[in-house]
Amino acid sequence: MNKKIELLQLIPEQGILPLYFYKDSEVSLQVLRALYNAGIRTVEYTNRGEAALANFKEMRILCDLELKGMYLGIGTIKNGEMAKTFIDAGADFIICPGLIEEVATVADQSNMLWVPGCMTPSEIIRAESLGAKMIKLFPGNILGPEFMSAIKALFPDLLFMPTGGVDLDKENIAGWLKAGVCAVGMGSKLISKQLLEEKNYAKIEEQTKLALDILKSLR
Repeated sequence: MNKKIELLQLIPEQGILPLYFYKDSEVSLQVLRALYNAGIRTVEYTNRGEAALANFKEMRILCDLELKGMYLGIGTIKNGEMAKTFIDAGADFIICPGLIEEVATVADQSNMLWVPGCMTPSEIIRAESLGAKMIKLFPGNILGPEFMSAIKALFPDLLFMPTGGVDLDKENIAGWLKAGVCAVGMGSKLISKQLLEEKNYAKIEEQTKLALDILKSLR
């Protein structure tokens, strides 16, 4: 089975895609370990700082050496060149904040999963025509579960994942799942800036386990 198909099964199975960036490489590595220990097998590292590429390369090595079965994706990819750079650095999948056609082209050349960020039905239709299989609803807190409910029937073949404003809260996550998403992307509500700065990896692991337990209870 190819990686793309595996990820299109794994992300919905996991039900949550943790995402984060931190400038310090050691913190980035330790968070990855904490997520893995909590039971996570796929993560999005976001390309949001100068250190992102160097950190990502170290994280790739850690996954290959220690974290068996962990898929490492890169987020906040805004052009084809950036996509190529991270594919060369060992990215397993690519997530974009918007619909960027040149990223689709680069990812397709590597037979790699790419997930565009979309906010309107027109963008989702364009993404589907470009071959997207999964759509990131972004920003999730602006769109809300009602948006997902309203458009779901139009796109029976697509998987949806909201990112931005998804809370670590049973009611909030339940609302999204009921609306028809396959998973939720969780950044600062799961891995907050405070926890990163305090290097509180135990708390990150604990909260991730809680998120996974919530998802299990809702299925």
